[in-house]
Amino acid sequence: MSTPNHTTLLSDFQIGPLKLKNRIGLAPMTRISATEDGQATEIMSKYYKSFADGGFGFLITEGAYPDDAYSQSYFNQSGIANDRHTAAWKQLTSAVHQAGSKIIVQLMHSGAQGQGNIHKKELIGPSDVRAKGEQLPIYHGQGPYDIPNQMTKKDIQDVIRGFAESAKRAKEAGFDGVEIHGANGYLLDNFLTDYLNKRTDEYGGSTDNRVRLLVEVTKAVREQVGNGFVVGMRISQGKVSDYHHKWAGAEKDAEIIFGSLSKAGLDYIHVTEYDATKPAFEGSALSLAALAKKYGTVPVIANGNLENPEKAEQLLARGEADLITLGKGALANHDWPKRVADGRPLNEFNPSILGPLANIKEEEIRV
Repeated sequence: MSTPNHTTLLSDFQIGPLKLKNRIGLAPMTRISATEDGQATEIMSKYYKSFADGGFGFLITEGAYPDDAYSQSYFNQSGIANDRHTAAWKQLTSAVHQAGSKIIVQLMHSGAQGQGNIHKKELIGPSDVRAKGEQLPIYHGQGPYDIPNQMTKKDIQDVIRGFAESAKRAKEAGFDGVEIHGANGYLLDNFLTDYLNKRTDEYGGSTDNRVRLLVEVTKAVREQVGNGFVVGMRISQGKVSDYHHKWAGAEKDAEIIFGSLSKAGLDYIHVTEYDATKPAFEGSALSLAALAKKYGTVPVIANGNLENPEKAEQLLARGEADLITLGKGALANHDWPKRVADGRPLNEFNPSILGPLANIKEEEIRV
């Protein structure tokens, strides 16, 4: 592996007001290492700083819950819902900046996929439809998900306000941007999902209606933080609770979703699939990232089985995405960008690091 083969991957890039030293980011991964009430901890600071030290151009944090009501998904999940949370994040963002990287916090509302909340026992979602699958043991879960209560119009407005106010707190905490979590089976993705969203009002039915809440959240966040702060959104088809889900409208849905979100005020769209290079739909030649490029007008981050640097470089060189994020590859190599730049071999991912619980382990930070 020689540096010239990874020219695009290692080149700088601009997202909104943010200049990145390379196109390699840390993917958001829930690690349940916050305090019981959601404050970032010292081990979290060390964990994120280790990726910054390892050369990652930008880091996207685990999903942080945006309000002290229905949004928490897991026990010991980080939050950005109050002043205590904001203060706790400041030490972490400072450590990452001192190590030469940028950091974006992901804002995540559990919706129908919640399995641990110290504030509310009930779940809320677009409709009273249970998420598929079962809760995740690595996040203290077991058995089927609970049936959520169908959200009222007031609930919807509360959620929009929660995202916007948490984005303002993120700015105060020293983050370089926020990523709105619209993927993987959490609340905003619940609205996008036909079988979870049975509403008959303006938030249900057609794809244009089901993407409405994502657009309204984006606009509210943008209004709150202004134009000098990065705002992105993560989008997927599959979910934690339904890994193989595909959009019923296939490419037409992609056109509506990516087109609508691009006009709403985002600086980037972050798409995640099991394999970012594979066609998004049967009978289509284009990956989900390529569809986001085709129908959107903002930079695209691709995620999914891109830990092989040649594969990642080719994806970028073909113009299917502008940046990549790594999950398993990053966990195995906190210095992945430096290894690639130096032509050094990469470690294989060891799944045991995420068990028996998905909390951060001390040995990870010494990788």
